[in-house]
Order: sequence, then C-alpha cells, then structure tokens
Amino acid sequence: MKKIIILLALFNIASLQANTLYSESITNLSSPESVIQAENGDIFVSEINEFNKDGDGQIIKIDAKGKVTIFAKGMDDPKGLTMIGNKLYVADKTRILEVTRNGNWQVYTPESAFPFTPQFLNDLTADYYGNLYVSDSGDLSSGGAIYKIAVDGVVSVIVDQSNANVLAPNGLLFEGRNQLLSVDFASGILYRINIATSEMTMLADGFGGGDGIIKTKKGKIYVSDWKNGYIYLSAAGKARIVKGDFKSPADIALSQDGNYILIPVMKAGTLEFMKLK
Repeated sequence: MKKIIILLALFNIASLQANTLYSESITNLSSPESVIQAENGDIFVSEINEFNKDGDGQIIKIDAKGKVTIFAKGMDDPKGLTMIGNKLYVADKTRILEVTRNGNWQVYTPESAFPFTPQFLNDLTADYYGNLYVSDSGDLSSGGAIYKIAVDGVVSVIVDQSNANVLAPNGLLFEGRNQLLSVDFASGILYRINIATSEMTMLADGFGGGDGIIKTKKGKIYVSDWKNGYIYLSAAGKARIVKGDFKSPADIALSQDGNYILIPVMKAGTLEFMKLK
C-alpha cells in the first residue's frame, strides 16, 4: 500500500508540473520555428535568431518546470524538428543535422547528398522505420520538393516541381500506411501523399501560408497559418479557424499527452500552448 501511495504522489506531482508548464507562454525566444516534445516531457524548440546568419541558430530545451536552457548551438537557420529514439534531427538550411542527448551535433545529411541542391529545407518528419522526410520550400512561391532520406543515407525525391501541385511544400506529418500529410505554403492546400507512388490527393484548402501539421489521437488534423496568424481545423474539405491573432505561428506539434498544441510564434518570440477540447 505504501508503494502505491508513493507512486500516486509522484504521478500527481508530474501531472501538476505538466499543467503548470502548459499554463503560461514561454517568452523571449529568438525567431522560434519548430517544436517537439520528447517522451520524458522535455520540449525542444529551434531558434533561427537572425535569418541567413550562419552559426547563430540553436535549439533550446524546456523542462517540466518551464526552465529554459540552450541544448545545442552553432547552427545556421534551424527549422523543422523530429525525433527518432533519443536523437533529435534538424532541418538546417541546406542540410540535416543529428543531435545526441548531450546536445552535441553532426551533419547527418549534407547538401551534396541531395539529388538537387536544396534551397530552403523546412519541415521534418520520420516514419516507423527511421526514414526521414524533409520539405524544400524552394523560393516560397514556386517549385520546391519533398525528399525521403533513407536510414542508409540515400536521398530520393517523393515529389518535386514537375508536379503542378508542388509550389512551396512546408509542413509534413507521417500518417502511417505509407502516407504523408503535406501543406503547401504558397497555395494553402493540404495534401495526402502516397510515398510509394508520389500520388497527391487534396484533402482540404484555405490554409493560407500553411506551415505546421498535427493529427490528434481522435484523427483531427490541425494546421498553422504563418502568413495570417491562424490555427485551423481541417473540416469537410475546408480550413476552419479555431484560434487566431498569432504573429506568425510556425511548425506546431502535439504534446505527448495529446491534450495541447505547442505553437512556436515566430515574430512574437513565444511558445504558446493551446488546449484541445
């Protein structure tokens, strides 16, 4: 009985800490672009700092009490984040970085490994097998591509500008069943992409400057709109606004407990927490 009481007490403390973290914004961030939460509750946010200034980008870590520390630094323009095991992967301008649990990083996929020179590597997602998928948003209006980076390091094209639907692919989410969700920054259209065949199917439109994508445990899809400051719910083929007034919400993530959307707000320099109903 004593052990059970102790375990319940520890659980309640952890729950209280989590609720405290989600109750307030994290402020004074420097152009936060992407966010992800590890299984242990730590939150990682990529900070671009000054755009196109190499070496001043970094990843910060936020613990369960809201304490912010620098986790990894010396990057260029770090954007999309994903995790495989206890390693963090970062889309950094024209390359992919791998960061270990102690914050040390190395180049995982160099620019030279891509079949075409990347212009604007943006979002990252991973599948069950350890393969990475990264969007290249091109010039943010026309062109770009989505690449697969296999566990052996080979990079291949999933879709590129030879497909008229590909204008500026941004947010990515591996959906399972050999499928990706992708939202285009230029067209504001949300697609489902068959990884094996490269077939793109439109799911919904009206997402403005579509940036990040999350899918809840109930199957609801939310998308952030960097240009107009909204968080949308994909509903009946259209974007339905659920919250607005953000100053450039970027690459969103779902909290580990599935109850919150984590929103890096780039121009405001904050990380916001939106409770899901």
